[in-house]
Amino acid sequence: MIVERPALETRVLQALDAGRIPVLLGGCGSGRTSVLLRLASLLGDGQAQYIDLAAAATTPERCLQSVVAATSPDTATGLKPPAAARAAFDGLLAFLDSARAPSQGPKTFLFDEVLDIRTFESFPGLRHVQRELIDRLAASPNGFVLASRFTARTHRLLRDADARFEVIHVSPFTADDVRSLARQNHAGETITSAHATAVAALSGERAACASILLSALLTQAVARRRPVDALAIAMSPGGALAARCRESYEFRLHRARGYGALKAILGVLAEKDAITLTEISRRLHRTPGSTKDYLSWLEDVDLVRMQRKRYVFDDPLLRLYLRLYGHPTPPSPRAIATEVAQWADHCLPDDLPPQSSAPAVAGAATERGGSAQSGIIEID
Repeated sequence: MIVERPALETRVLQALDAGRIPVLLGGCGSGRTSVLLRLASLLGDGQAQYIDLAAAATTPERCLQSVVAATSPDTATGLKPPAAARAAFDGLLAFLDSARAPSQGPKTFLFDEVLDIRTFESFPGLRHVQRELIDRLAASPNGFVLASRFTARTHRLLRDADARFEVIHVSPFTADDVRSLARQNHAGETITSAHATAVAALSGERAACASILLSALLTQAVARRRPVDALAIAMSPGGALAARCRESYEFRLHRARGYGALKAILGVLAEKDAITLTEISRRLHRTPGSTKDYLSWLEDVDLVRMQRKRYVFDDPLLRLYLRLYGHPTPPSPRAIATEVAQWADHCLPDDLPPQSSAPAVAGAATERGGSAQSGIIEID
């Protein structure tokens, strides 16, 4: 589902008009890809080209072929196979400089997951491709918008980069955005201000999570719509939000190091959030030195961050997910109801009316096919 973010889109377009290279940073589900796809549409066919580097960055040779084919099929037809990986990467950089719009004016490339170009560093002669790409884009006559889910890594890459790069953090998904999403993608349906505020808060203010929660909410009868009930269903085994959280959790862990130890630390933070390095190392039964290394690897992929010398989840919804699914058996409907109710108490504004109660949520989950004995809930 494409989520429109007019204010964010306008800011990116203004940066492009000023000759800068906007760099969109936001976690999993924040809406980066939607913004890039919307920009491709707004800039017009032929003027801009969206490229998902997570898919394209396989080998330098195949990447060159796929980028050229997506941008200029006629050019791809006569493209000669490069002699080596280095030649293919040089060819890619040259193409990004030389590509033109149908009007013969500059072309704008929209690169999603730009850091995935690092895949090429395992090939001979391509040890510093990320830095080479950034330096070449800064000097290119064409326009570029870059995006990544890895905030810490991108900041480190751009630390000494040209002033042409402008970092733009994807803004939190607000109650107004939720109402707009309902109108755009649910047959013009409107929801109450209280419901919109609750959806934004319960989703951790992330566009994809809000979209899932909104869909779950709108499937309920109007008179019975309760955002906390919708969250309980979406976070049940097989639920769309549980699947989204699992994807983000596994993806970031696989991009980090020390897989098993990192899972253990996240389990510790799921049990007790906002604790110090000393407390984490004690619970982990590891030295503070090795624990600090593990935590730095988690920070590197934006799974945790430090807040007043205490470590917390960067995405609080992942903490809810781990509290439910960080165990050998699936959660029961009552466990889901309890955890969701606690999360709601933590994140919902005090002035909102009560959204639900734990027993009601457990009942709602069971009515939809759940089993109190097995903990498995079937979602239609």
